[in-house]
Amino acid sequence: MKMTVEIDCTPTEARAFLGLPDVSELNERLVKEMQSRLEQNMAMASPDELVKAWTTFGAGAQEQFRKLMTAAAEGAMGAGARPK
Repeated sequence: MKMTVEIDCTPTEARAFLGLPDVSELNERLVKEMQSRLEQNMAMASPDELVKAWTTFGAGAQEQFRKLMTAAAEGAMGAGARPK
């Protein structure tokens, strides 16, 4: 035998019926804290700041990558041009 029971209630009513705690105040405080942190970090996410951070790191990394590619190309050319 199979029974289906459909209950029409709001989430707040369901939580109260099941004895679950009301966390709406905690949720509101958490959302406010997240909003304030997002607003504080928005300056760091600006394109100007991102480019500054990337280029500071990128200048040395670009040079190292160029040297690596140059060495790899020279090695490949040397290996392909074997004397006969």
